[in-house]
Amino acid sequence: MRIGVPKEIKTHEYRVGLTPAAVREFTSRGHTVLVQQGAATGIGFTDAAYQAAGATIAPDAATVFAGSDMIVKVKEPLAPEIAMLRSDQVLFTYLHLAADKTQTEGLMASGATCIAYETVTDSRGALPLLAPMSEVAGRMSVQVGAHCLEKEQGGAGVLLGGVPGVPAGRVAIIGGGVSGTNAARMAIGFGATVTVIDRSLARLKELDAQFGTTLHTLYSTTAAIEQAVLEADLVIGAVLVPGAAAPKLVSRDMVARMRPGSVLVDIAIDQGGCFETSRPTNHAAPTYVEEGVVHYCVTNMPGAVARTSTIALGNATLPFALSLADKGWQQALKDDVHLRRGLNVHAGAVTYAAVAQDLGLGFRSAEDVLGM
Repeated sequence: MRIGVPKEIKTHEYRVGLTPAAVREFTSRGHTVLVQQGAATGIGFTDAAYQAAGATIAPDAATVFAGSDMIVKVKEPLAPEIAMLRSDQVLFTYLHLAADKTQTEGLMASGATCIAYETVTDSRGALPLLAPMSEVAGRMSVQVGAHCLEKEQGGAGVLLGGVPGVPAGRVAIIGGGVSGTNAARMAIGFGATVTVIDRSLARLKELDAQFGTTLHTLYSTTAAIEQAVLEADLVIGAVLVPGAAAPKLVSRDMVARMRPGSVLVDIAIDQGGCFETSRPTNHAAPTYVEEGVVHYCVTNMPGAVARTSTIALGNATLPFALSLADKGWQQALKDDVHLRRGLNVHAGAVTYAAVAQDLGLGFRSAEDVLGM
C-alpha cells in the first residue's frame, strides 16, 4: 500500500501522522511511504531521517494526496485537504465529526473511507487511540489553567498551590476519565485543593482508592456541578461521550456567577465543549473572556507539546495503521471489531451512529458497508 503523510496545516499544529521509526515499520513490510517535505522539522524529525527510514519526500501536500492509497494524519482535514481526497482513499486520523457538520458533509462528498482515531475501541471498552492525547490534554489543562490565573493573563491572580498562610487554589474537574484523572494528578501535584465530579460511582471509588484524601470526589448532579464550579478558581471540563457531542454541563448562568478572573479549560472542545460559553480557539489566540471568566478552548491542546504528543500517539496508532496497510481496510475492519468501530464515513454515508444522530444525518452501519 502507498501511505501518505502530509504536513498538518491547522494553526500552530506541529504534530505529524508518522514518525521516522513508524515509517521504517511500513517500508520493512514492503509498503511505500510518501512524506511531505518539512512535515516534522518543527519537532526535530528531519526529511533526511524519513529518507533513511525508507520514505520518499514529496514537495507538497497535493503530491502526497495524489500518490497515496491511505492518508495518515493527526488532526481533522481542513477544507483544502478534503478537496484532495478521493473515493478510493482511506483517511486515518482524528475527526471529531459530531460537532462539525461542515467537515462531515465534506468527507461524505469526497466518497473517501474515513476512520477516526477517537472511536476505535479495545477489549475493555476503552479508546486506545484517544487515550494518549487525553493524557497529554489532562496534564496540560492544569498547566495552562495555572498560567491563565495569573493577573496579566486576565485571571484573578491566584497561585494554585498557595503559600504558607494563604489557602491553595480550588480546582474542579468535571469528568473522571483519562483526561480528568491526569488533570487531577497534576493539580494535586501543584498543591491545589482538587475535586473530581463524575456520574459513575465505580469510577469515583477507583479515584478515591488511587488518590486517597488528596482528592475530593462528587457524584455528578446539576447541584453538585453548580456548587463546585462556583467555588472553584479553575474548572476543567473533561467530559467524553465517545463519538458524540459533549453535553453542556455548565450553563452561562453558572459562568456568570463565578468569581471574576476564574478560569475554564474545556478539554471537550473538540466535541463541541461542555461549557455553554465555550467556543473553539487556537494556539495563536488561546483565550477569551466571557462573563468575566477566562476561557481556554484550544481544539488541539496536545499540539503545544508536539514532539511528546507525536511519539505517544504514534505508539498507539501504529498497530492499527499497519493492519490497514497489510490487509487492506476492508479485511482489517472485518477482522477487528475494535478497528471497525473507527469507521465514521464511507462512500458518502455516515457509518457511526452517534455522529449521524447528533448531526441529523442518515446512517449506514459499518457491518452493512462490509457486507457482514
